Amino acid sequence: MTTSRSTAKAPRASYVCDACGHQPPKWLGRCPDCGEWGSIIESTVTVPVSGRVVSSRMPAEPARPIAQISVAPARAIPTGVSELDRVLGGGLVPGAVVLLAGEPGVGKSTLLLDVAQQWAVGAGTPSLVVSGEESVSQVRLRAERLDALHEKLFLASENDLGTVIGHLDAVRPGLLVLDSVQTVSAPGTEGVPGGVTQVRAVTAALVAIAKERGIAIVLVGHVTKDGQVAGPRVLEHLVDVVLHFEGDKHSSLRLVRGVKNRFGAADEVGCFEMHEGGITSLPDPSGLFLTRYQEPVPGTCVTVAMEGRRALVTEVQALIGAEVQGSPRRTVSGLDHARLAMVLAVLERRTKQLKLYNREVFAATVGGIRLTEPSADLAMALAVASGGLDLAMAPHLVAIGEVGLTGEIRRVGAVGRRLAEAARLGFKVALVPTGCGPDGSDGTPKGMQVVEVGNLQSALQSAARAAAEHSSR
Repeated sequence: MTTSRSTAKAPRASYVCDACGHQPPKWLGRCPDCGEWGSIIESTVTVPVSGRVVSSRMPAEPARPIAQISVAPARAIPTGVSELDRVLGGGLVPGAVVLLAGEPGVGKSTLLLDVAQQWAVGAGTPSLVVSGEESVSQVRLRAERLDALHEKLFLASENDLGTVIGHLDAVRPGLLVLDSVQTVSAPGTEGVPGGVTQVRAVTAALVAIAKERGIAIVLVGHVTKDGQVAGPRVLEHLVDVVLHFEGDKHSSLRLVRGVKNRFGAADEVGCFEMHEGGITSLPDPSGLFLTRYQEPVPGTCVTVAMEGRRALVTEVQALIGAEVQGSPRRTVSGLDHARLAMVLAVLERRTKQLKLYNREVFAATVGGIRLTEPSADLAMALAVASGGLDLAMAPHLVAIGEVGLTGEIRRVGAVGRRLAEAARLGFKVALVPTGCGPDGSDGTPKGMQVVEVGNLQSALQSAARAAAEHSSR
């Protein structure tokens, strides 16, 4: 007599966050990962007891030597938007799925409507925009402002995945823009639209369609309060490219930053300008981050920041307030508050000319750009010293370097690229860390004087000497 053995245990309870996908061991009122209240839901899983034997089967297409595989189907097609093509690595690859995430109102829909228009004009295949958040009439109004009324640009407003696929069958586009993936629901899948289960199911289905039909698909995604892509992290693993669209509502500057890219560099940045007529590419945005003065002004210094592989000449400004009782304010805009506090402490400790412990300090960048890399430390220190000592920097001077706690100036990356961009814009003198000068490996542009500074005191002396030489001319 034989007895059959069960191959699986009875289903047991499991819990998952419907907002971020975190799986806590028990039910909680608040998700410990994303902090959302009431997002923990119960699901059931079956735990297998013994492994299963999977039988082999003939593949639909046999494996071939890699040298015999054609790369033509994976060639990127330019979108017609130069800065977006820069981030994508040349354009959109047929069959690729791109996730574009950004805060509400930053301009995601405007940018992608322009991309769809340019695709319809230049790619030779139709483009389809499916909006789950706006009606077709509302999108049509925006299209008139952008002059995006090409006959091969199709528009639909749907929230059902099956209907979206029906539009794909009818239009047969080369590009699909879905705005946004959180508003579309997959029939037969549990959960509400925007939840973990629905977003995963919708994205997986669209990825399969993109690979099967060779359609380039761009998905618009929401972001959380801390700026991360909303939904489960598995969503970023399903798609081929992840882009973040960033911008300040008080500035016209917009940045598209690559986070993941299977077809190109993942650290590229595209610059755009938002205006009444829509959004346009900025191939040379350095002028946005500089202020031209008729006479040198104390409290300013210019540095060169790296946004991805792009060098941007940026001005740092500092204002030293009056002496106050108690704790003075340290206010920043576009800079890292912690790095400013460190630079102020090093300045006061390593230089005898400045006393900042009882004075208010305000520091900011120009044009809405945000500097977080350490290479801006030296420019920040010189701007504060310039404002505190009432000594204007030479207008043709740039400062590049990280400031250490002992006052030393440390090396940073891509110095040669930074110097080349500064020289292109007419800067003549550059303060750089030791080892980055004419004898260093980074090279020196023609017509530029590169001064190596080993510590903060020597940097202040070199900046004062450059200012004196400029005033004596």
